[in-house]
Amino acid sequence: MESNWAHVEMAPPDPIIGVTEAWRADPDPRKLNLGVGAYRTEEGKPLVLACVREAEAQLMADPNSNHEYLPIAGNAEFCRLARTLALGGDCPALQGGRVATVQALSGTGALRVGAEFLAAHLPSTAPRVVYLPSPTWGNHKTIFAKAGFQVREYRYFDAATRGLAFDGMCADLASAPRGAVLLLHACAHNPTGVDPSPQQWARILALAQEKALLPFFDSAYQGFASGDLDADAASLRLFVRSGLELVLAQSFAKNMGLYGERAGALSVVCKCKDTAGRVESQLKMVIRPMYSNPPMHGAAIAAKVLGDARLREMWRVELKGMAERIISMRRALYDALYERNVPGDWSFVLKQIGMFSYTGLSRVQCQKLVNKWHIHLTLDGRISMAGLSAQKAPYLADAIADVVANPQ
Repeated sequence: MESNWAHVEMAPPDPIIGVTEAWRADPDPRKLNLGVGAYRTEEGKPLVLACVREAEAQLMADPNSNHEYLPIAGNAEFCRLARTLALGGDCPALQGGRVATVQALSGTGALRVGAEFLAAHLPSTAPRVVYLPSPTWGNHKTIFAKAGFQVREYRYFDAATRGLAFDGMCADLASAPRGAVLLLHACAHNPTGVDPSPQQWARILALAQEKALLPFFDSAYQGFASGDLDADAASLRLFVRSGLELVLAQSFAKNMGLYGERAGALSVVCKCKDTAGRVESQLKMVIRPMYSNPPMHGAAIAAKVLGDARLREMWRVELKGMAERIISMRRALYDALYERNVPGDWSFVLKQIGMFSYTGLSRVQCQKLVNKWHIHLTLDGRISMAGLSAQKAPYLADAIADVVANPQ
């Protein structure tokens, strides 16, 4: 009898996860993994923050700890602290009880629950259309398409300047249908590392108001971009204080190093407290048949760090240290490229922010970096600055110099 799955085709490897798999299989001792967005030390090792280790130790020593189910909405204290971290303790929406928050499976899970909720509960007159920056994190398109949204793109990255295509972005948003969903990266845009200026954010807000767009912020790097938790939340807080309703997906994978713990939150900012209560009830209705309730350990760690003044200060210092090391890697790479007289203006390496840099290298050039130099990266030219070290920066510069001079 033939298998029921004989017709199933082999799926292509994930363009990001596949990079790490290829790196692991590469026997060359010079190999370098600049694909996955995970922080590494100068020695190339994963980092567990001291504040996280101490929080875990406290949790393990608690005689009242257990492994019972969390509520559908997750750890309530984690949800409260997560939204306060993002929106600020003096946020009028928080003070008025107008924010519905549920724990989610990191940023990916928050985005998916949010997309499913919007697909079911946007006004009937609102189009099921979402605008994503071009380019954006690869999973965004699939998440919203799976929820039934028509995915459209707005111009974001200017390949010529390796900066923001702001005029094109504004033109695309000005032509969007009223009520469309607008996906925005709160800071440290992935994959480009290019963020709008405060003045540009103000213009984006004005466009959202004019077109009645629904902002959906993806905040995966708060504190990780500049080293300042408040500065990295400025764009989000600008929109919230304007009075707009919006949706927020948060992740603690990067900024707290809780990658595998899947600690995230989804918040919906509403017009009134009563609406927030009803929205939360419907978010639970999305979660219940999807995964029932979230895992407890990562959220408990994050809540412990955020809720304890001493641990929170430890975290702030460690987070700033990680951000500063990435900034120093940008300087090391730029200096090495400059010393080698690599053609072109590479100042964008210093101007871009956060974990990633969008190099503008072609697919062929990237393939050469992989095949000849054993530098593993996504073929759109994105490199993870968090995976680079001062020791490896000259090697990467040599490789880039080679593929720029000999692109074929």
